[in-house]
Amino acid sequence: MSDVALRMVSSASGAAVREHLRGLDDSAVVSAFLAGEERAFEELVNRYQTRLLNFIYRTTGDRERAEDLVQEVFIRVYRHLHRFDRSKKFSTWIYTIASNLAKNELRNRSRNPLVLFQTIKRNWQEEDRPLQFEDPASRPDDLFRKRHLRDLVEDSVQKLPPHHRQVFVLRELEGKSYEEIADITSCNLGTVKSRLNRARNAFASIISPHLE
Repeated sequence: MSDVALRMVSSASGAAVREHLRGLDDSAVVSAFLAGEERAFEELVNRYQTRLLNFIYRTTGDRERAEDLVQEVFIRVYRHLHRFDRSKKFSTWIYTIASNLAKNELRNRSRNPLVLFQTIKRNWQEEDRPLQFEDPASRPDDLFRKRHLRDLVEDSVQKLPPHHRQVFVLRELEGKSYEEIADITSCNLGTVKSRLNRARNAFASIISPHLE
């Protein structure tokens, strides 16, 4: 068989493997990687790269630095995946690594970090939302008002203390459960709920005067 034919067979085989990996859950992908399938790690990167970038950026407020930290997350995952307890959720483990790197970044700064949120997700549960600040109308003449509200939200979130901001991001923007947040932040459930409640109340009290 010619070299060209061999490359075509290899390429087709690789595509089949990647397609197979995309259909697996995280645990099975991790198992595949630990069994020697290097393309499984590529699948994990594809699944989590953007999500982790958004999480770290929202926590640190520095997109360029967030990109560096995401790379560091995956370096650590690659080096230490054999130590991962596969009875646990992989998503919780990788978010814990990202959270620790983000906290270290904030700790190492000489100035207070400012976190700018570009968007607010629309999937907040109504009972969880501190305020209904999004205008449901979509007419062109509402564009200015929506931008104004977004700026108010960004300014308000900047004022949240880092430990409150962290649980706020994990719950409201990343959609993590209380149990996952507790694992990621190494806090008990009571502390997580208390911090989140205070973050929501603080956010509401800061932004509400501007919405009246």
